[in-house]
Amino acid sequence: MSTSERTSTSRRDFLKASSTALAGATLLGALSARSYAAEQNTIKVALIGCGGRGTGAAANALSTKGPTTLWAMADVFDDRLAASRQGLVKQFEKQVDVPSDRQFLGMDAYRKAIDILDPGSVVILATPPAFRPIHLEYAVEKGMHVFMEKSFAVDAPGIRRVLRAGDAATKKNLKIAGGLMSRHYKPLEEAVDKIHNGAIGDVITCWAYREHGPVAFTPKKNGTSDLAHQIRNYSCFTWLNGSFLLDWLIHNLDVSCWVKDAWPVSAQGQGGRQVRTDADQLFDHYSVEYTFADGTRLMAQGRHMAGCWGFFGDVIHGTKGSAVLGEGQLQPRLYRGHKQTAGNVLWQYKGPSFHHYQYEHDLLFDAIRQDRPYNEAERCAKAAMTGILGRMAAESGSQVTWDEALASNLELAPGLDQLTMQSPAPVAPDANGRYPVAMPGITKVL
Repeated sequence: MSTSERTSTSRRDFLKASSTALAGATLLGALSARSYAAEQNTIKVALIGCGGRGTGAAANALSTKGPTTLWAMADVFDDRLAASRQGLVKQFEKQVDVPSDRQFLGMDAYRKAIDILDPGSVVILATPPAFRPIHLEYAVEKGMHVFMEKSFAVDAPGIRRVLRAGDAATKKNLKIAGGLMSRHYKPLEEAVDKIHNGAIGDVITCWAYREHGPVAFTPKKNGTSDLAHQIRNYSCFTWLNGSFLLDWLIHNLDVSCWVKDAWPVSAQGQGGRQVRTDADQLFDHYSVEYTFADGTRLMAQGRHMAGCWGFFGDVIHGTKGSAVLGEGQLQPRLYRGHKQTAGNVLWQYKGPSFHHYQYEHDLLFDAIRQDRPYNEAERCAKAAMTGILGRMAAESGSQVTWDEALASNLELAPGLDQLTMQSPAPVAPDANGRYPVAMPGITKVL
């Protein structure tokens, strides 16, 4: 694992290493002073998905300026809900008001948690990505503001549901924020702004990387259903997380497209299981070439193998210079020319440290209190669609266009709306306990 990845501030590390309340107060000093007028209105929050991501997001929400209270929690596992609640009570005792009758378990728990909120409350969606479109639709239908963690869908039908829900939210004046926190990282914002203003010339090539050690896998326990086993290991099953390329590399795919100020029009690539032997569906390496409308390229590499070169970030080449930035690179840098050496540094951020996990929630809650338009649904959906497009190309071995991919009706797990914890899992192991894995040249994605 690279030094940049080890030092990257994850939401979980942020919670351990700093006071989120202090961070929130400091960051919000930069927000509009007019927010004081609305601060006396308590905003209720429901947490849907109580794992590490959800718990961290709830802590960020409770650290925003103005009174907030965690009002309801939902998950499919009672141990995760209990652990999340315990940790949040320890940090935010006076803001956590979730008695047993507002703790919900099961596949329909999201509905129960949302139904007891007042319209205009905030719902945090942090379940595995396969369920995001379903939960987002329901939250918007019920008149809730939303923070949704990445990723946002696992297939094109899910993306279209997110886009429709985003449009509905705009019509209802509801706010939606997405967990692509790099978009709100001040050092990166400055770097991208300089690139857009010509600091390294015209962008001609983008490289998005996520190269590190193996994704963890927990063997199935006796008495555990296959569905529960897969959900606990959601990062390892394509129907739940959409692939390593989508769920893990989405930040730097998004950053490259942000730098380019465009979404790709096609992709071709490859991937497979070179060394991974765990009983799951996960490719352990991907390499995808995306093409933009002007003919320039984005190359994405994702690998999780032990003992290999590691790097987490984006490398950008322009006609006059280059850049190293993106998720995993806390100190983005611009360079003269294409040799990224200390002597060639053209610009680097010199401001104070910045907690983008907190800031994305500060922006959402301030928009709610100020009643300003705030809707990241379309951008988040397109970032996820970029990952889905790459997965479709790599796992099929075909060149796939953006329009073909977005129009696809292929669902990785049809009927998720009707799934219960007693249902069979969408994918089943064979007689040897092995799950189906995509086969380039054979697997159909359209």
